[in-house]
Amino acid sequence: MAKAGLLSLFCPLLAAAFLVHCHASEKKVHIVYMGELRQGDFSPASTPHSMLAGIMGSSESAKKSLVYSYGRSFNGFAARLSDDEVEKLSGELTNEWSWDFVGFSKGKLGAPLEGNVVIGLLDSGIWPESDSFNDEGMSAPPAKWKGKCVGANFTCNNKIIGARWYNSESNFDTTDFPSPRDSEGHGTHTSSTAAGREVQGASYFGLAEGVARGGVPNARIAMYKVCWSFGCSSADILAAYDDAIADGVDIISVSLGSNFPFPYMEDPIAIGSFHAMKNGILTSNSAGNSGPYPYSVSNYAPWTLTVAASTIDRKFVAQVVLGNGQVLSGLSINNFDLNGTTYPLIWGGNAVNFSAGANPEIAGYCFPGALNSYKVERKIVLCDGMVTGSEILISNGVGVIMSDSFYSVDFAFSFPLPAAVISNEDRVNVLNYIRTTENPIATILVAPGWKDIMAASVVSFSSRGPNPITPDILKPDITAPGVDILAAWSPVAPPSIYHKDIRRVNFNIISGTSMSCPHASAAAAYVKAGHPNWSPAAIKSALMTTATIMEPRKHVDLEFSYGSGQINPEHALNPGLVYNASEADYINFLCKQGYNTTTLRMITGSNSSVCKSTTPGRAWDLNYPTFALAVEDGQPIQGVFTRTVTNVGNSSSTYTVSMYMPYSVSITVEPPVLTFSKIGETKTFTVKLYGPKIAQQPIMSGAITWKDGNGHEVRSPVVVYNILPGLEYGIPTSSMTTRETNNFEGPSMYHKTGILGRN
Repeated sequence: MAKAGLLSLFCPLLAAAFLVHCHASEKKVHIVYMGELRQGDFSPASTPHSMLAGIMGSSESAKKSLVYSYGRSFNGFAARLSDDEVEKLSGELTNEWSWDFVGFSKGKLGAPLEGNVVIGLLDSGIWPESDSFNDEGMSAPPAKWKGKCVGANFTCNNKIIGARWYNSESNFDTTDFPSPRDSEGHGTHTSSTAAGREVQGASYFGLAEGVARGGVPNARIAMYKVCWSFGCSSADILAAYDDAIADGVDIISVSLGSNFPFPYMEDPIAIGSFHAMKNGILTSNSAGNSGPYPYSVSNYAPWTLTVAASTIDRKFVAQVVLGNGQVLSGLSINNFDLNGTTYPLIWGGNAVNFSAGANPEIAGYCFPGALNSYKVERKIVLCDGMVTGSEILISNGVGVIMSDSFYSVDFAFSFPLPAAVISNEDRVNVLNYIRTTENPIATILVAPGWKDIMAASVVSFSSRGPNPITPDILKPDITAPGVDILAAWSPVAPPSIYHKDIRRVNFNIISGTSMSCPHASAAAAYVKAGHPNWSPAAIKSALMTTATIMEPRKHVDLEFSYGSGQINPEHALNPGLVYNASEADYINFLCKQGYNTTTLRMITGSNSSVCKSTTPGRAWDLNYPTFALAVEDGQPIQGVFTRTVTNVGNSSSTYTVSMYMPYSVSITVEPPVLTFSKIGETKTFTVKLYGPKIAQQPIMSGAITWKDGNGHEVRSPVVVYNILPGLEYGIPTSSMTTRETNNFEGPSMYHKTGILGRN
C-alpha cells in the first residue's frame, strides 16, 4: 500500500481537528469534521456541496472537489482543496460555538424580519467601532423606533440604533467614559452575543479562532449604560427601563442582579421589567453567579425570563508538564506559548517575603506582597489557591499553577501570564515532586479547545433555586450557554482577571450567567421576529415549553439548576400551545402574595391598581409554564393548579397529555385531551398533586407534556419540595425608602475587587 494511502486511512481518526491534510499535492484531500450528528443539523446552506460552492464560487467546482460526503455515522465530508480554500472553509466551519451547540447555526427568518426587532441592553456600555456592530447591508431602523444616541465621541449606525448613559451619582473612575462607550468590556460582550454581526477570524489571542456572531445578527441593538467601574445604581436602572420602553425596544436583556433577595417592590429590575411587560416587552435576565448554593437565584419575578448558565462542548485545558514526565490537566484559557521550555518550579511557601511579615502559610497562597521576588524570578510558582497571577507577574515569575477544587471543575479564567488551575489532589502531587526533587522544573502548555463530552450541564457557579421570595414559582426558568463564550470586547478593557493587564483584545472568552442571559435574549428576539404580536408571556412560554431536556443524573438539584431545560430557538418558533398571562394576572398574583394597594402601586406605578383582597394565597393559579409545589415540613403533598393554554399551532388540533412523577406523588390532569378548532382558541385544565406527609425532602421532579401527534410537544416540569413552616407566601416586609440606591454590583464576571463577581 502506498504511503499516501496509509495516511488517508488514518485521517478519519484525526478528524476532530476539523481539517486534516492527507496528501502533499497542490490540491490536497482534506477531511472535514462538522460535529456530532443531530436531528435537523443540515439546513440547505450547511450541506457539504453548498459549503464548497460558497468558497469556490460555483456549483460545478464544488461537485468536482467533493470526494466523499459522510452522513450516516458521523457528520462530515472529504474534498480536494487548496490552502486558500481551506482557510476560507475554516471560517465557515467554526461559527460561534455556543449557537451551533444549541442547534441554532443560523435562523431561518431572514434579515428583514430580524431587522424589525430591537434588543435593548442594560449594561456597561458598548464599543461601537467593533466589527461585530458594523451595519453593512442593513436597512434604516424600523419606523417605530424613537430612541437616540446621547454622549460625546459616540456614533450610532443602522446596527446600534440607540445609546444612552446614566450616572445619577456623578461618580466616575479614571477608566470610565461619560458616554455609552464601554470601558469594562462586559456590555460589548453581551451585545455581540445577542446580536453581533458575523466576524471572520475572531479569536482570543489565537484561541477559539473562527467566525463570531450573535444569535440574531440582523437584529438592532440599543445600549443603556447603567453600570460603571463602581457598580450599577438602582435609580439608573429604573431610568434606563423608562427610556427603553418609550424608545420602542422589543426585548430587554439585563445581565445584572443583586446578591440578596429583595421584595418585588424594592427590586428595580422587577419594577422596570413589570412596566416593560405592561408595554409588551419581555425582560430576559441572568440568574446570578452565587451557585451552587440553594435559594441563591436572583431576578425571580414571574414576569421575567430568568436564565441559568450551562456548558458547551468545548473547554479550555492547560496541561502542566512536570520534569518527572507527569502531565496534569488544569482549566485555563491559556494562550501563552512557552514552546515546551521548562523553567524552575517553586512552591510559594518556599519564597517567603519575611520583610513584609509573611510566613510559609501566607506565601503558599501567593497573597499580594507575600512572595520573595528574588526567589520567584524566572520561575513557575505553585500557589495553594486562586490568584489573579499579578503577584507572580510583578515578581518577574514565568507562570503560575493554582490549586482549587471549585474553580478547576467546569469553567476557566484567563490570566496575564501562563497559568493553569488544577485540583487540590493534583496540587499534592506537584508539591511532592517539588519536595523530593533537587531541581524541580515544569512547563505549561497552550490551552486548546477540548471537546467536553459531558456538555450540556449547568455550571457550578450558576445560581440555584428554590425561589427565595415566591416558592410556588419555579426559578430559574431556563438555561443557556454561559461558559467560555467568545464575543466582542472593549479594546480598552483588560483581557484577563488582572485589572492592570496591559494587553488588549477585540474578542474575549469569559463565563457567567451574564453570558447565558444574552443567549436567551437572542432566542426571545428570534421568536419575537417571527411572531411580532405575541405577548411577553407567550414568548417566554414558547422558549420554556420547547427547551431541550437536560440530563437529570448530572444535576442533584434538577430543575432548581436548569428550569425547563436548554434554549432551543428554532423549536420555540413553533411551540403549538402557549401559556399566556397579562398584567391583571400578575396583579392578582401580587395581591395573593400579601401586597396591599399601597405596596402594589410601588410596582405598577398606577393609581388604578387595587388589591380587592390581601388574603394570602398560593400562586397555583398564575398561568405559568411550570408547576412548583412547596410543601411545609410535615405536611402532605396536596396542590391543585389551574392553567389555560392558547393554540398557536395548527388550526385544527387535538392534544393528549402524558405525565410522570416519582412513585410517591400522585398526579392527575383534567381533562386529559384538549381539542382546538382555530388559532387563538384557549382551553383550561387542572393539575392535581397528592401524596403522603413529607419532611426535609429534596426536590422531586416530573413533567406533563401535551402532544398533538404532528410534532408539537408542549412540556412543563413539575416539582415538589419541602420548605420550612411559614415560608409558603412571599409577603413583603419593608419599603424602598429604607434602601440605598446603589444596590447592584457591576456586571462583570471578574471584578477589580475579586476573581468572581456577580452576573
